Amino acid sequence: MTKNLQRPLGEGGFGVVYHGDLNGLQQVAVKVELLLRVHHINLVSLVGYCDERDHLALIYEYMSNVDLKHHLSGKHGASVLSWSTRLRIAVDSALGLEYLHIGCRPSMVHRDVKSTNILLDEKFTAKIADFGLSRSFQLGEESHVSTVIAGTPGYLDPETGRLAEMSDVYSFGIVLLEIITNQRVTDHTREKSHITEWTAFMLNRGDITRIMDPKLNGEYNSRSVWRALELAMLCANPSSGKRPSMSQVVVELKECLISENLMKRQNQDMDSQSSLEMSMSFDTKDFPSAR
Repeated sequence: MTKNLQRPLGEGGFGVVYHGDLNGLQQVAVKVELLLRVHHINLVSLVGYCDERDHLALIYEYMSNVDLKHHLSGKHGASVLSWSTRLRIAVDSALGLEYLHIGCRPSMVHRDVKSTNILLDEKFTAKIADFGLSRSFQLGEESHVSTVIAGTPGYLDPETGRLAEMSDVYSFGIVLLEIITNQRVTDHTREKSHITEWTAFMLNRGDITRIMDPKLNGEYNSRSVWRALELAMLCANPSSGKRPSMSQVVVELKECLISENLMKRQNQDMDSQSSLEMSMSFDTKDFPSAR
């Protein structure tokens, strides 16, 4: 299409733009660099493209378990995600964003992080999708400032004037609150309509059980929950200067997951020991004692 990237037209937020030709019938501007250089296990991969007459399509890998929002909603027979699975999904998503922020050169901002853009494969590995609003930038350059507001209401950074990693951090904080509470991001039937306001209101009451998704039935380690909740509120801080980087988020979430899994194993060991003792107790009653 571009005759081996022969004629560059300029450079935009997606990288270099090249002149292209569709079967000699139409001239096009082709932005290719973004899709070619973005590759990470926690980002949905571009498999290829279709250019057949009037049929144009980008082809991505298939994600069999739909998206995070689908499973949190519980609709259409979706399974209830355990707390440890939710933490793993959060870690996967954070790793994908960390790669965009510091693994890409130049760095990239996704700009539309939300639960419907976090897709799940057959093993519930999370991968971030939909780079339609993504932009790349060079630190310190004027392109780092964006006057165009992009994203989804409810997930939008209150400081909308800058194109920066911290905007993604804010949106990720909202997703993390969804993972924890299973509340709608915006619900005008609540006393506090936005999820950050509602969570802060509930936190003042100090009862974690009223914040956590009731579908979990209390099956979680409260220590890992509190830690994740504090992290989510820190990410969703209205002031970007007070938010952590995605690298810090990854470290914190991994520690939450380790804590949760360790506690789960300890509980399983205790249950096994209790079952063994009970079994031994029953066994002694089943047989006459020695005379």
